Amino acid sequence: MELEKDLKEMTIDEIAFLIKEDWKNVSPYAEQYLSAMTSLTKITDKFYYDSGYSVVAYFLANAGSYRGEVAREVKKELNRRMK
Repeated sequence: MELEKDLKEMTIDEIAFLIKEDWKNVSPYAEQYLSAMTSLTKITDKFYYDSGYSVVAYFLANAGSYRGEVAREVKKELNRRMK
């Protein structure tokens, strides 16, 4: 899929803005982590005292209601970056 190729080249904040555009009713539990992701370029960046890894991990843990083709590809890419 072409989206997957593009995701690999996107920064974390670009992915976060893509999620905001795609996910119409963002879970209130995921919202704060999604907002924090807009301040990250790489997963190794810091958001105040939190690592980018933990911000992304908490987003993924709270994004269960984010569904669809874009959601699957985004989650797959974020999980790949967590490794």
